[in-house]
Amino acid sequence: EARPCAWVFTSATLAIGEDFSHFATRIGLPQARTLHIDSPFDYRDQARIFLPRNMPEPQHPEFAVRFIAACAPLLEASGGRAFLLYTSYRGLAEGVAALKARFPEPPFPVLVQGQAPREALLNQFRELGNAVLLATGSFWEGVDVKGEALAIVAIDKLPFAAPDDPLLKARLEGIRRRGGNPFFDYQLPQAVLSLKQGVGRLIRDFDDFGVIVLGDPRLKTKGYGKIFLQALPPSPVVTDAAAAAQFLAERLGRARAGLPAASST
Repeated sequence: EARPCAWVFTSATLAIGEDFSHFATRIGLPQARTLHIDSPFDYRDQARIFLPRNMPEPQHPEFAVRFIAACAPLLEASGGRAFLLYTSYRGLAEGVAALKARFPEPPFPVLVQGQAPREALLNQFRELGNAVLLATGSFWEGVDVKGEALAIVAIDKLPFAAPDDPLLKARLEGIRRRGGNPFFDYQLPQAVLSLKQGVGRLIRDFDDFGVIVLGDPRLKTKGYGKIFLQALPPSPVVTDAAAAAQFLAERLGRARAGLPAASST
């Protein structure tokens, strides 16, 4: 005998802004009641979003080198303490090469996905306290590093799913047949939620702080870029590497001195 019951779905990555329709439609509950609750973290004080100027388009052959160049002043200011997250294995390989070229003798430990199992790499990252981890895929979600060991989360490109994936192709074709728009109905919202997952690796506690680096220029050059930006935490956006590096240096200095977090300009 059926009994009345309720299902509750809760996550930081169910909504795009305050719109739950993408998730609710996908699970077949378009009429579900929804509630959006603000984060308890003070993102305006705890974090900055750094959008590097003059980045090339993602397909440009120099993109990986330019992305590492944009991150370099921050890595120097923080002495490491970073996740460099890539949207593809090819991008990851190019990023590793670019980092080695920029820092032939890096002043921080460098860890790369594939060197060891995921949990072993994460434990090593936490224990070292100032490592730089380059990774893709599974490191975008379900990863929790609290404290000073992680002060930078840098994401190379917007995480649109690979267009040659057979399952994605079938879903997009189904949307097209129903008269929908595959890009705006599926690809864009999925990428927005994935970006939120990656960005969410940075602030895990009330004392955490750091800089989110987003290297993809489409955030500013494409009309849909504002959808991504509006879905991100309400942290101040900076486009000057020196300002982002100064924020990191100040916050790390305060943390080392045992001083309480104070608003930074």
